[in-house]
Amino acid sequence: MKVHFISIGGSVMHQLAIALHKKGYQVTGTDDEIFEPAASNLQQYGLLPATIGWDPAKITSDLDAVILGMHAKSDNPELQKAIALQLKIYSFPEYIFHESQQKKRVVVGGSHGKTTTTSMIMHVLKHTHQRFDYLVGAKVEGFDQSVDITDAPVIVCEGDEYPASAIERKPKFHFLFPHIAILTGIAWDHINVFPTFEFYLEQFIIFINKIEPNGLLIYNESDQVLKELVTQHKREDIRYQPYSIPTHSISAGKTTVELEGVSGNLKVFGNHNLLNLHAAYYACKELGLSAHDFVQAIGSFTGAAKRLELLASNDQTAVYRDFAHAPSKVKATIEAVKSQFPGRKLIGVLELHTYSSLNEAFMQEYNGALEPADQAVVFYSKHALQIKRLPDLPEAAVQQGFNKSGLLIFTDAVLLKEWLLSLDYHNSNLLLMSSGNYDGIQVVSLAEEIIQKTDTNN
Repeated sequence: MKVHFISIGGSVMHQLAIALHKKGYQVTGTDDEIFEPAASNLQQYGLLPATIGWDPAKITSDLDAVILGMHAKSDNPELQKAIALQLKIYSFPEYIFHESQQKKRVVVGGSHGKTTTTSMIMHVLKHTHQRFDYLVGAKVEGFDQSVDITDAPVIVCEGDEYPASAIERKPKFHFLFPHIAILTGIAWDHINVFPTFEFYLEQFIIFINKIEPNGLLIYNESDQVLKELVTQHKREDIRYQPYSIPTHSISAGKTTVELEGVSGNLKVFGNHNLLNLHAAYYACKELGLSAHDFVQAIGSFTGAAKRLELLASNDQTAVYRDFAHAPSKVKATIEAVKSQFPGRKLIGVLELHTYSSLNEAFMQEYNGALEPADQAVVFYSKHALQIKRLPDLPEAAVQQGFNKSGLLIFTDAVLLKEWLLSLDYHNSNLLLMSSGNYDGIQVVSLAEEIIQKTDTNN
């Protein structure tokens, strides 16, 4: 097989390129920018392009497939040549399906919790020595890559609702046709792509209709929007498995879960993670695993990268970071930390970084999202607004939207860092939430400095 990647430097595109190379395919690719760690990863396998930029000469009639990344535009010269040669052009998810037609496909969709739920399934399958392929949107401990394509009989995929490519604007999860589908919940997001909530909802109805006949839909029945959608769009040719927060207990900052009479301690915590775990359990059960196997395996799961990731701690302070940015994710993450450490003060810092979160019209969706925090902070940079070509976001609109008493707003990263370092963290936790980088703040070193300062003061 000869495969060419247009935009090979993407975070998942380059991982797929490596996976296909390992499978024995002849892989080439181009891009107009390739950053780390993609550049080093590609170079390790001899796949890094010799020059940066598009090269239509690489588009030849003997290619079996051209895989088009989201970064490439519709007027890309390589894409135009591939169209002219009538080559098979795939978006990333279309090609994943192409490689997985003979596999049992597990697809995790929903507005939140996709990465963690997918990671939990992967962790348990690996722990129980199952053979499987995977596609996940973050680094997962124990896995070298975020994509793997082999001859395994099962594939576990995170199903994103964002568009598949520049020429295929339908959501990625519409192309994966699951045998086992999970929907974790629905909360309006990506308003630049889905300008109305009704249009956003429609994407999940389509996803349900893409489930293979005799397949299984595992859905979060505690999400009323999702529950109503599933009820209104019932299919007679698939099975349904609702789930909710499983039986559990919290003692001394540790969570114990019980599934079908089997109990075990967890390294992760929070109601949202318990929901993710319950969904993952039903998927693994459908794949033939027992409750005992699942509980034993999930006990060592520490979470996907940047999902309630502990950066530094001592006996009185912990600093976490989380990818939370959409309102439902922010609320779930804050509630998780507050519930796990009810006796500690919680300082919650949210960076507005996505197109939706920086949009004044979307601000009301955050009403109450920061409420559980004892001290709430919102940060956004003028630079992020400029990059997304958005108008200025008035601080008054942020205050009104979040509706949180005592909310502090920073638009200067230097001032935010100075303020964070000035605080007394005795018996306190700091939660840093963002899909960005706080305009250059090195959060790992910041966390270590905070803990070191706390240790010194004691």
